[in-house]
Amino acid sequence: MNLKLLRDRSHMLRQARSFFFERDVLEVDCPALSSSACVDQHIDVMKVDLGSGQTGYLHTSPEYGMKRLLAAGLGDIYQISHVFRAGEIGPLHNPEFTMAEWYRCGLTFPAMIEETLDFIRLFLGNLPSQQLTYRAAFKSYLNIDYTAAIVPELLQIAQERQLSLPDNASSWDKDTVLQLVMSFLIEPHLGSDSLLVLLNFPATQSALSRTTELPCGERIASRFEVYYRGIELANGYHELTDPEEQKKRFEASNAARQKAGKELLQIDERLIEALQQGLPDCCGVAVGFDRLMLLRHQQKDLTTVLPFIWASA
Repeated sequence: MNLKLLRDRSHMLRQARSFFFERDVLEVDCPALSSSACVDQHIDVMKVDLGSGQTGYLHTSPEYGMKRLLAAGLGDIYQISHVFRAGEIGPLHNPEFTMAEWYRCGLTFPAMIEETLDFIRLFLGNLPSQQLTYRAAFKSYLNIDYTAAIVPELLQIAQERQLSLPDNASSWDKDTVLQLVMSFLIEPHLGSDSLLVLLNFPATQSALSRTTELPCGERIASRFEVYYRGIELANGYHELTDPEEQKKRFEASNAARQKAGKELLQIDERLIEALQQGLPDCCGVAVGFDRLMLLRHQQKDLTTVLPFIWASA
């Protein structure tokens, strides 16, 4: 435990709130415990026994609750809160961590990227930034066009670079393999001396973002991520507002979870109802507060920037 860093953590929480206050973004406080879970193929939730046969879920992000507030007309909002993800333990992961998440109505997608970079610079200083598309990243670091690549080809690349693969890897869908390759073979190189904005993710990795088609015919997600020194710091979207499309995506994620042997999760019908009510045109982003503190103090793991990690909580 480093008391100096913990005092600076308190200071940066105040700085973060001032950042939003100056922009007239309202702080909200959505519940961490809800009756429905975040439905994502690759993110596992923590269940809570509420007694009397009732089950709750600790949120992996305050997104669903915040979008219900957006649909109710609250306007620009942010939340700095603890979030929970099962099975995420390591130098850059803790089952409970702090996330800053905010939504801006009417702000353009490029402007949202710039605001996110400004928030990160609050912690890391006036770093320059550059942008790279998902497709260009695969070409630059692996000399492959991901749009044309097939699963066996991607797995061969992983094996050639000594990535450890489970026995069932050949049954994985393309997006799962792409995410593996991105995480271990590309991400470590991103943002070595500047903030790197990764853009134009495959439309199949859109999650809760809108999708669009480029002039070349490639379908992409209106989504960005920010990296520094190989560490992902932010994940942002031009938010999807179509309730029918959103429900289809949740159902597809559940189908993928079932194929992977994971538990099916109940779709949050309250979120779908909020989208039906009408979500305003908005952009949203989630930023890892603890990782910003880690980089700010040039640490290698989260141990010194958290009061207690899971092993000592």
